[in-house]
Amino acid sequence: MATAKKSSSSRRRTSSSHSGTRRTTASAGRRKAAAKKKSTSASSSSSKGRKYSSKAQTKVGKVMREYKQGKLKSGGKRKVKSRKQAIAIGISEARKSGAKVPRKKAA
Repeated sequence: MATAKKSSSSRRRTSSSHSGTRRTTASAGRRKAAAKKKSTSASSSSSKGRKYSSKAQTKVGKVMREYKQGKLKSGGKRKVKSRKQAIAIGISEARKSGAKVPRKKAA
């Protein structure tokens, strides 16, 4: 009886591996279609331009590194504890240095 079970389980494995290949080809077709859709939408948004420049990105990255190391301070004395505040400080520093950053929203 044990041999009969082994043969039936091996049959199942082969049948599932065949259906697996069919699935991958179908999903590959979907991926190609999705890539085509993305490429058309990306071209229309690229004419708009970037929101943040690479200079601003590096500035925020440096500030985030300081924050993660626990060295970032707000106003010279207090340690920054919130991630959002650290990002805000990075954007504000980038704005001061002249990097391309969107305007502040009116409060």
